[in-house]
Amino acid sequence: MGFFQWFFFSLIVLIAPGLASGAVLPVRVKIGAASFSSSALSLWLAREQGVFAKRGIEAQTILIRGGPTLVASLVAGDIDVAFTSGVSVLGAAAQGIDVKMLTSISSRVSWKLMAAPRIKKAPDLRGKRFGVQSIVGSTWMYSMLALEQLGLEPKRDSITFLPIGDPITMAHALETSRVDAVVLDPVLSRELMSKGFSLLLDLLQANVSFPGLGLGVTRAYLEEHTPTVEKAVTALTESLGFIHRPANKPIVLKSLMKNLRMADEAAAENGYQEQLLTLNRKPYPSLEGLRKAQRLMALQNPRIAALKIEELIDSRFVRALDEKGFIDELYRAHPIR
Repeated sequence: MGFFQWFFFSLIVLIAPGLASGAVLPVRVKIGAASFSSSALSLWLAREQGVFAKRGIEAQTILIRGGPTLVASLVAGDIDVAFTSGVSVLGAAAQGIDVKMLTSISSRVSWKLMAAPRIKKAPDLRGKRFGVQSIVGSTWMYSMLALEQLGLEPKRDSITFLPIGDPITMAHALETSRVDAVVLDPVLSRELMSKGFSLLLDLLQANVSFPGLGLGVTRAYLEEHTPTVEKAVTALTESLGFIHRPANKPIVLKSLMKNLRMADEAAAENGYQEQLLTLNRKPYPSLEGLRKAQRLMALQNPRIAALKIEELIDSRFVRALDEKGFIDELYRAHPIR
């Protein structure tokens, strides 16, 4: 056998199994997230545990700080999908961009208002500095919701908001006295409590509703890549089931601690337990939560008040999974305590 005959024979041997089985290459999907907090658990685990790969997706997670930049990246095609609370979707829609919110992992907020040790009660917040990731971003809205619960009003009570960075950076800013208060996810909050910082309000106990993180896309991408979007929704829905299974707890805790760069196992444990209380098993987009976000965002941008929230939601993929029993089966196969 000559060299070229041998070469082509070897090539056929290598690729024939894939051709015979109908194997296809995974679709690359760039998923943008404005910040990383424990709320992104389902995204982390879908990638780390091979759930995306199982569904034929090669997921690339890209950290894009700030909602406006996330929207710009989505429109420019630098990312395919936004993992967002819906705030970015509302902001994009106000600019005339045709976008859809496909899922929402929760409809209740588990974040906590943390303050410097010297601040013991709500009136002590008057005249103080709040750290947020960005103005009109999710952390700003959580702060506004917390202040509403405490009967405080930023303008009247001389409360200022300082854009600091992502939640990890916000926590560090509180520790170093760059700001006086922040609203943080359960994991980072517990870690600060263990260091003597004050817990002024638990938004979970206050039963505050707000749209949790989920997938947002432009209509153009949705129409052109419908099968890919369906796979992504399926993978993230399956990842929620993974988080809920008691047997997976060690894996979930390890992911939490690695992604949030933390060493306090007790804080991670408490954060994990609170995540279980708020995560939806069926991640339908939250209409009520988006309306609450609309009300707050309209304080800064009146155009947002005119948006028809129902037109920004596309729940068909979650509904299809629900109607065929896929979601129920996730929990039936692995009973949740």
